[in-house]
Amino acid sequence: QVHLVESGGGLVQAGGSLRLSCAVSGIIFRFYTMGWYRQAPGKQRELVAAITGDGNTNYADSVKGRFTISRDNGANTVSLEMNSLKPEDTAIYYCNLPPPNTLDYWGRGTQVTVSS
Repeated sequence: QVHLVESGGGLVQAGGSLRLSCAVSGIIFRFYTMGWYRQAPGKQRELVAAITGDGNTNYADSVKGRFTISRDNGANTVSLEMNSLKPEDTAIYYCNLPPPNTLDYWGRGTQVTVSS
């Protein structure tokens, strides 16, 4: 059974930083590309960053240069370092596999709130 447990969110002022972490179990973690998604109020969930099993990364234009995704295949965790945060980054952040392998199961996510 797959479990995704996100943590590390919080309230931060614009320009600040946060580091999110996701603990993954129930899959052979190192074989899978992992992603971070976010969903702001009234908006669709969007994929903001992804990392392959061997560390190649990809980012949405909205976060490129500010966010860094990383993973630890020994610990089965994927992280998202977020710098220069903006109010528009406010959302619930989730980890999951990017399409087409996105799991039906979603964790509870972690709330990030950026005040102006």
